Amino acid sequence: MSFISGLLLIDAPASALNNLGSIQGARTDNTVGVKVIKAKDGMYPYVSAQAFRYWLRTTLENGGLGWQPAPIYREEKVAYTDANPILWWDDDLFGYMRAPSKRTSAVEKRAADESRASETPTTDTVTRVSPFRMSTLVSIAPVTPTEDFGTMSRHEGDPVPHEHQFYRTTLKGLFSLDLGASGTFSYRRKTGFRNLDDVRVELAKQQGLKHLAESKSYQLPLEQRVKRISTLLEGLAMLEGGAKQSLHYTDIAPALVIMAVTKGGNHIFGHVIGATGRGLPEFKIEAFAEALTVFKGEILSDIYIGWVKGYLDDERSKLESFIAETGARNIQISHPRDAFKAIAVALQTAENAGWLE
Repeated sequence: MSFISGLLLIDAPASALNNLGSIQGARTDNTVGVKVIKAKDGMYPYVSAQAFRYWLRTTLENGGLGWQPAPIYREEKVAYTDANPILWWDDDLFGYMRAPSKRTSAVEKRAADESRASETPTTDTVTRVSPFRMSTLVSIAPVTPTEDFGTMSRHEGDPVPHEHQFYRTTLKGLFSLDLGASGTFSYRRKTGFRNLDDVRVELAKQQGLKHLAESKSYQLPLEQRVKRISTLLEGLAMLEGGAKQSLHYTDIAPALVIMAVTKGGNHIFGHVIGATGRGLPEFKIEAFAEALTVFKGEILSDIYIGWVKGYLDDERSKLESFIAETGARNIQISHPRDAFKAIAVALQTAENAGWLE
């Protein structure tokens, strides 16, 4: 099993990227707070993985990348995608769960809904564990959110006060993509593994997908799998989104990313970035060197580091000195967009086809 394992940093100089709604007991009734983790040493602003995945899906759909998103259907208090990873790229890489109600009223309502004419029929519960995994993005150091007070005063009468919180920090997150699971769909009758019901199995046969009898799976052609993965990586490189952008416009595209193809899903770069005593980002050279040594047999690719020039230049110089001193030829430093492109190109090389097995 091979995975793309990555760490990314988002520079949030004055931001409120993920909010929790109103704060009870605040000075004004419409005070909006940011999400924070409360710990003994202070408060750590964070962005939920759900929010990040929403930003990524939206970027992929609206970025002109050719991404094929699944249609979404609503059924009373339940919403779900078409749950067809053969056709839809986000069902493939982001996973799904679909358990259709068998109540007569629900069946009749679905049949009468003309917008569902192209829906894939579902004969049984289907689920798929997401090959793409994302951690919560957490501030590298505790900070106290700033309380910003404002008013709506473009009308006659008394101004309407409002408040919101924002923060200045660096958010760190980990991501992973299971390359073997990408484009590979199981029909095993086991929760989380039954990606295909009988209808979808027939579709796999009709489209000529490779049958992996031993694992009870069907697999897309290699070039289609690589295309989907490469597009996902491109979306990560040009990520857009976040709350309060009209007030705190923040570029959420990663300012720093560290990636490699590894054996197994355990993350090898999780402790490479930390914080100084002043709460500023620090590239921990010793931790990085240890990871390269300890996990040498598990690293299958070069180390791809995307680093925006002008961001933490002194820390970048430390890394460049380390590379020069050790003569490490398998560490590539470039702009984050170029780093994502480089690992995508490596996936397309015939000699690396084994990564997707």
